[in-house]
Amino acid sequence: MITVNGDKSPWKEGLTVKDLLDEKNFKFKMLSVWVNDSAIDRARYGETRIPDGANVQVIHNISGG
Repeated sequence: MITVNGDKSPWKEGLTVKDLLDEKNFKFKMLSVWVNDSAIDRARYGETRIPDGANVQVIHNISGG
């Protein structure tokens, strides 16, 4: 089990940040992701595995002018 933005979510072996974003339908292009308080580089979403018990925060970045 992992926690995603404060909600419990199932975990599976080999779960990557990209897998999680796809499963949770996070499609917004400007996202920031932290796993256990460590920022994850967008280029590494497909290779960064999420460990069981992790705390994941997904933030929508909004810009304006």
